[in-house]
Amino acid sequence: MEQEEYTKEQIDWSYIEFVDNQDVLDLIEKKPGGIVALLDEACMFPKSTHETFSNKLYQTFSKHKRFIKPKLSRTDFTIAHYAGEVQYQSDQFLDKNKDYVVPEHQDLLSSSKCTFVSGLFPPLPEETSKSSKFSSIGSRFKLQLQQLMETLNSTEPHYVRCVKPNNLLKPAIFENVNIMQQLRCGGVLEAIRISCAGYPTRRAFFEFINRFSLLAPEASEANNDEKAVCQKILEKMELKGYQIGKTKIFLRAGQMAELDARRAQVLSIAAKTIQRRVRTHQARRHYLALRKKTIYVQSLWRGRLACKLYQNMRREAAAVKIQKHVRRHESRKGYIKLHASVLTLQTALRAIAARKEFRFKKQTKAATIIQARWRCHKASSYYKRLKRGAIVTQCRWRGRVARKELRNLKMASRETGALKEAKDKLEKRVEELTWRLQLEKSLRTNLEESKAQEIAKLQNSLQELQSKADETNAMLVKEREIAKKSIEEAPPVVKETQVIVEDTQKVESLTAEVEKLKVRMFSLRMLRLPMYNTC
Repeated sequence: MEQEEYTKEQIDWSYIEFVDNQDVLDLIEKKPGGIVALLDEACMFPKSTHETFSNKLYQTFSKHKRFIKPKLSRTDFTIAHYAGEVQYQSDQFLDKNKDYVVPEHQDLLSSSKCTFVSGLFPPLPEETSKSSKFSSIGSRFKLQLQQLMETLNSTEPHYVRCVKPNNLLKPAIFENVNIMQQLRCGGVLEAIRISCAGYPTRRAFFEFINRFSLLAPEASEANNDEKAVCQKILEKMELKGYQIGKTKIFLRAGQMAELDARRAQVLSIAAKTIQRRVRTHQARRHYLALRKKTIYVQSLWRGRLACKLYQNMRREAAAVKIQKHVRRHESRKGYIKLHASVLTLQTALRAIAARKEFRFKKQTKAATIIQARWRCHKASSYYKRLKRGAIVTQCRWRGRVARKELRNLKMASRETGALKEAKDKLEKRVEELTWRLQLEKSLRTNLEESKAQEIAKLQNSLQELQSKADETNAMLVKEREIAKKSIEEAPPVVKETQVIVEDTQKVESLTAEVEKLKVRMFSLRMLRLPMYNTC
């Protein structure tokens, strides 16, 4: 069919040899001498059997090159198809071909309101129903094939071939020989060979110019001849191997896709240019409108900013004035508070200094009195100690002298008168000595009583000094607390470390003097012990 069109268009081409299956198709479906026609004829006779049908086939197609009769079978026959020889068994051909639907039943079921039932029994064509009431399966199949061929011839079909990768029906197994056999038997390889050898794509001049004139617009504007315009378009695209007929252009495989790609590229560039111009125009309009609105908004906003700036300046001036008065008030208030705290602190410090001076004078006077009494006590105790020592020495010396005289008197007592006189003298002397001893004892007792009284007085004076020292310490602690409170309340103007240091020094000096007095009292007590021992 394609080669007839090549001849009609008068293009340069060479004849393409291919395997033609028309004789096989005529053998099967030719009317009235085909296998399907003979099968329908046998089905119309009630006494026909599969043997009579097979004999009829043997007689009719005995000389046909595609029909082969097996040697060992009486009902089988073989047809040499494109893919190979296929043997058919005609035992049940008649029964299967008679499995048809009565036209009345067909009309009844096809007119059903159920879409599923009406779809199973579509209405028969009017020609078939008018020509014969008998409709076999073979004739119906033949009619469906004719309708399918008419549909395919009216369109440009694109086939999808399904290939079985292996006979085991398992994944990941690819049998090259089996797949090649399927492609060869399906006519895919032959169709590819014919398509590559011929011109599978053809377009009329008008359709080609209408679709691809945008690839060379100068050619369509300069010339009105459609053939020349098509020639210029193809030359500009630098295509080779194409043919130009009387009314059509014939292209090799893949050239139409290349032209479509070029056309899509040109359309894309043109669309982008148009979009760019339109977007530029829209952006310009949007920019102008936005600029106008922006200027208006800026003027309003600047006026508002000026008003806000003026209000802020007024507020700042008022705030500065208020801050000035507030700071002056706070500084005045702080000055008054500082002045009061300084006066309080000065009063407290002066009071502390006066109390310190008073305590110092009082302590000095007390120390002077204590020293005077201590010196008096020391002198009297020294005098009494010397007096006691002198009396003891005198007593011992007089006793020694008396004993010596007694010895002399004993030596001279041999005489009576002398002894009596001596005795009287001695008695007088003894009485005198006893009187002196009693006098010394009384003096000693008086001395001890006076010492005890002086010691008691010294202890009382020490206790008074101790109590005064405790009072002064308590007063110092209170004054320190008062000074600390006043210093904490007042700002740090006067250094308080010197005052604290002076007070502690005075307290330490007083405590040292008290300790010295205690040591002296202890030494006096130790001196009293040997006096009692001697007595």
